[in-house]
Amino acid sequence: MFDMMKMMGKVKEVQEKIKEAQETLADITETGESGAGMVTAVVNGKKEVISIDVDPSIVNSEDKQLMQDLIVAAINMAITNVDEKAKEHLRKSTAGVMPNIPGMDFGNMMG
Repeated sequence: MFDMMKMMGKVKEVQEKIKEAQETLADITETGESGAGMVTAVVNGKKEVISIDVDPSIVNSEDKQLMQDLIVAAINMAITNVDEKAKEHLRKSTAGVMPNIPGMDFGNMMG
C-alpha cells in the first residue's frame, strides 16, 4: 500500500538536499577561453563571473569589436562548462534520495 507519510518525508529530504547543493554552488568554478587563450573567464555555479583575463596584445588592439566578441565567447563557454558541473553536483548531492527517472532533468533546480 502507498505510504503517503513516507513519501512526504522523502520529498522534504530531497528539498533539503537540493537547498544544500544550491548553497554550495558558489564554490564550483569553471573556466572558458576564446581566441586560443587570449581571453579567459571564470564563472561559478551561480553563473556569476568571477574573473576575466585579457591578453595584453588585444587590449592594445584597435579592434574593440574583436575584444568584446572574445570576452563574450569566453564567458559563454565558462557558463556552459559550469552548467555541466552544477548538474553533476546536484546529482551527487541527491544520490540515494532522488529517484533516477529517465527523461527527468532536475538540473534546472540549481538556480
